[in-house]
Amino acid sequence: MKKIHVGLILVISLALLSSVGYGLMTMYVNQKELPKGVMVSGWEIGGKPVDEVLSELDQRLQTMTSMRVILESEALKGHKESFSLREAGVIFQAADLREAIAKLSEGSLWEQVLYRRNFQLEWHISTDWDRDVLKERLDEDWQKERFGEPVNAVRSISEDDVVRYTPEKTAYRIDWPAFYDGFNAALPDERLFVNPNPEEYISIQLPLIRQKPPVTVKSLQDEGIERKIIEFSTSLGSSGPGRVHNVTAAAKAVDGMILKPGDEFNYAHVIDMAKKEYGFEEAPVIVNGQLVPGIGGGICQVSSTVYYAALLTGLEITERRNHSLPVSYMPKGQDATFAEGAINFRFRNNTGKHLLILSEVSHGNLTLKMFSTFPEHTEYELVSTTVETLPSPEKVIHNLSLPPGLKQVIQNGKPGYVVETYRTKKVNGKVVENVKISKDTYRPQNSIVAMNPNEEVQIPEAKEPSKEEVVEDGIRTP
Repeated sequence: MKKIHVGLILVISLALLSSVGYGLMTMYVNQKELPKGVMVSGWEIGGKPVDEVLSELDQRLQTMTSMRVILESEALKGHKESFSLREAGVIFQAADLREAIAKLSEGSLWEQVLYRRNFQLEWHISTDWDRDVLKERLDEDWQKERFGEPVNAVRSISEDDVVRYTPEKTAYRIDWPAFYDGFNAALPDERLFVNPNPEEYISIQLPLIRQKPPVTVKSLQDEGIERKIIEFSTSLGSSGPGRVHNVTAAAKAVDGMILKPGDEFNYAHVIDMAKKEYGFEEAPVIVNGQLVPGIGGGICQVSSTVYYAALLTGLEITERRNHSLPVSYMPKGQDATFAEGAINFRFRNNTGKHLLILSEVSHGNLTLKMFSTFPEHTEYELVSTTVETLPSPEKVIHNLSLPPGLKQVIQNGKPGYVVETYRTKKVNGKVVENVKISKDTYRPQNSIVAMNPNEEVQIPEAKEPSKEEVVEDGIRTP
């Protein structure tokens, strides 16, 4: 009986102890305060209510991210750029602490007891910085507004044909690597978190570098357009308004052209540009060896003038043909014709430097100038010699009103020519090269004679004109 009584007492005692233990553990884990001795970045939060800690934590972090940043620089000319750390992409957080506090009420009762008992005492806030936010804030538009834009250097040719340069203008731009380092070093540390002051601010000297424009005086000078190397003019003579317009249009399309080393001058491209920009008017063109009305007459005066200048500067001619008839503005053998879709004029810039071409029509003359680098004491001369004169054929037409056998000259013919052109190169006055540039044939023009044929005279039948006519010194029209 005694044994049963003792056993019952033990069971009841154990039940009471378990009940008391469970109650104590429940009270332990249900505390609203954090464990004693807990600190975050020097701020003691142990023993304080969790809700109060979390609320004040938010306030302290908000105060820190609201801190102003002031950028200073002489280049800002007295203006101080100001924005908050949050606006610069900086965020202060205590995510680990928040997660740990949340775990105090997670898991089984025993797990909660163990977690609270072993709760970490030392915590730190973290700093996250998204640099792209700051770079977007101080973007290129902001920098242009504050510091202006770089301005390219400009090359110009004076009225006396001297090459002059207007210097480039630099502009400040942010030195981002240095700025990132300085900004990062200026961020507040944990000491501010202990006693955050909304009146505090961060002053940063904005590191700047000078940004040059793409085109500088040096880059222009390196192109080698040093001086005028040739000037040549041809006369428009008694050209009508249409021809003057056409020559002027082609000259404008050439004016200001710059050829890099190895670039090719293509007159077909020049004519396409002139046609689009200025259009062409009616003026005499050459078709089948005859001057006839057409569109674009006169454009070959520009190609011929450029050809002559190219020869006298030693440039490499890659395509050229003479006119079928001599022209009045150039010596025979020194002209260059053009026929749209059939005959072109091209040369290559083989100087090793850039080549600038200027051209204009003024006071009845077409003047062309080239600017580049040209060897000292070097000159070229052209000599064109007629090696053969071709007789003018006689073309007879039928005129029954004339007495039989009588001839009447309607149009005097003109002879043709075979011309050879040589280019001589001299250095210090001594001939170092003499090269035949071309052998050109200018076709004779028929003399036209009318007569009344008789039985003894046979009039040759006229040949059918070519179906595909080549229009020289002009452009084809539909």
